[in-house]
Amino acid sequence: MTTHLVLLRGINVSGHNMIKMDLLKKALESIGFENVETYVQSGNVFVDTAEESAAKVGFQIKQEIFKTFGHDVPVIVLAAADLEACFANNPFLKEKELDTKKIYVAFVSKELRSDSINDLKSSQFKPDEAIIDGSRIFIKYAVGAGKTRLDQKYIEKKLNLTATIRNWNTVTQLLKMFEAK
Repeated sequence: MTTHLVLLRGINVSGHNMIKMDLLKKALESIGFENVETYVQSGNVFVDTAEESAAKVGFQIKQEIFKTFGHDVPVIVLAAADLEACFANNPFLKEKELDTKKIYVAFVSKELRSDSINDLKSSQFKPDEAIIDGSRIFIKYAVGAGKTRLDQKYIEKKLNLTATIRNWNTVTQLLKMFEAK
């Protein structure tokens, strides 16, 4: 069995794409996923399956959500190593007096080149900072996530991909949950 972390983008946000986590759990179990566990209401789901391919798992879940709930929800599937890399590679963690409430990670649907930061036109979202690391973008907001242009929609539009953003507290909790499995 392989454990996958499934990140659903845009569910239960401001009354849109509402999915109760207990119903999502039942739907995923009904198509063969085991040990389905959710974390908070924003679409973080652990599943166990014999399927090793993250792409296939993501496709199955995306299809089931559409079939059961009628929502076309972007899905990104991660392994424990993806979250471990967040801790190993996040350059903002080295800063003194770091306010982790301003640190976020955008998980994206494809591997990015380090020079992709130019495609984001970083001058347009200053004083916020972003650093690309493979299929992750580490973000440090100057004020907070609610007062920035560097959001999921901006990232998706500029880089032509799917992205979902999690705050550092959530990333930390998700890694702890992975480690407990």
